[in-house]
Amino acid sequence: QVQLVESGGGLVQPGGSLNLTCTTSGFTFSHTAMSWYRQVPGQERELVALITSSMNIIKYADSVKGRFTVARDNAKSTVTLQMNNLKPEDTAVYYCHPVGTYDWGQGTQVTVSS
Repeated sequence: QVQLVESGGGLVQPGGSLNLTCTTSGFTFSHTAMSWYRQVPGQERELVALITSSMNIIKYADSVKGRFTVARDNAKSTVTLQMNNLKPEDTAVYYCHPVGTYDWGQGTQVTVSS
């Protein structure tokens, strides 16, 4: 059974930083591309970042380029999202997602507000 547990969200002031972690189990993590999405109520989920299994391809949404960094640890089956210089428009629920599957975690809330 696939399990995806996101953590690290919270309330932060504009310009602040957060580091999200997705702990996974139940599938061959080291062979699976991973992604981070975010969703604001009433809107569709938006792809934020993607990292392939071998880390040779990393992509970001234009809105987060230069501020967010995705990384993975294949030995620990975790994927992280370091978010710097956060803006109010980054407020959303953040989800990790194994590419090509229907599996989603419960998400972690990120709120950027003064």
